[in-house]
Amino acid sequence: MKKNIFLFIILSIAILFITMLIVKDRQNHKITILDERYLVYPDKKGISFGGISDIAYDVKNRQLYLVGDRSTFFTLSATFTEKIEGLDYLSSYKILRNDNLKDKYDLKTYDTEGLTFTSNNKILVAHERIAGVLELSPTAKIIKNYNLPKKLQKDENYRNRNKMLESIAYHKKYGILVASEYPLKEDKMRKQTIYSLDGKEWHFESEKHQNSAITSIEVMDDENILVLERSYSGYLKPIRMILKKVYLDNCDENNNCKSEYLASFNSLKGDGFNNFEGLTKVSKGKYVMVSDNNGYRLLPTKLIYFKIKEDK
Repeated sequence: MKKNIFLFIILSIAILFITMLIVKDRQNHKITILDERYLVYPDKKGISFGGISDIAYDVKNRQLYLVGDRSTFFTLSATFTEKIEGLDYLSSYKILRNDNLKDKYDLKTYDTEGLTFTSNNKILVAHERIAGVLELSPTAKIIKNYNLPKKLQKDENYRNRNKMLESIAYHKKYGILVASEYPLKEDKMRKQTIYSLDGKEWHFESEKHQNSAITSIEVMDDENILVLERSYSGYLKPIRMILKKVYLDNCDENNNCKSEYLASFNSLKGDGFNNFEGLTKVSKGKYVMVSDNNGYRLLPTKLIYFKIKEDK
């Protein structure tokens, strides 16, 4: 295992170096890259910065929230104009159990994977190992544990403990939306589903690449969903990241919805060995996504700021 990790780190650094030498033209996608930053910060309160699973933006206070899969919660100040400005590291916290809340989580810390900031200023996270949705305070205190639809409550319905609730978003019409990394066992591998907590479902097909999985979802300006997908099947094969739009307002009688391919990133075609897991809207038509370095200090955490081109 240690040998595999060492090879993974060496390969990743080599690909990162090659990426820096390649001039890329991403303008042929339906997105335009506005800015890119690497996030490197020292430990704060004994907590290492990294392993980022998702990201959310508080527009009013210009604060960027990030959650890690090791139950970590970070706050940065950030302003997004034509470029990224003022990325200052403000705080770090551990998300710890609240024994006054009734849940079935039997681990010491939560495997937090999804994060969103609602229109009424609530910070929500989705977690796996045992599936759930929590509300946090700005200092990462757990305020509330939400009830899930019945099929999402049963751990045995998921592919495995590490493929549970990966993504969360807040929709002004449908409320809290979640998605699992892989489809539930009852569904085919390419049949992905977005769920509302009150039981509504929207289905769409993932890309045909091996092991395509949802890593993040976000609500767009027109109330449809921006989906971030990842395909990865081995060290010597590319990581593919795909951005697509899922039309909640264009579905058939079985709730199979139209989707539109927007952009892709391929680690073997000059886009770097970046495992993007987080996505959030920061202003009209503009978004940022963040990579997960899996907690390895030698691997970067990358932030990409982009806008989606409007159809003419």
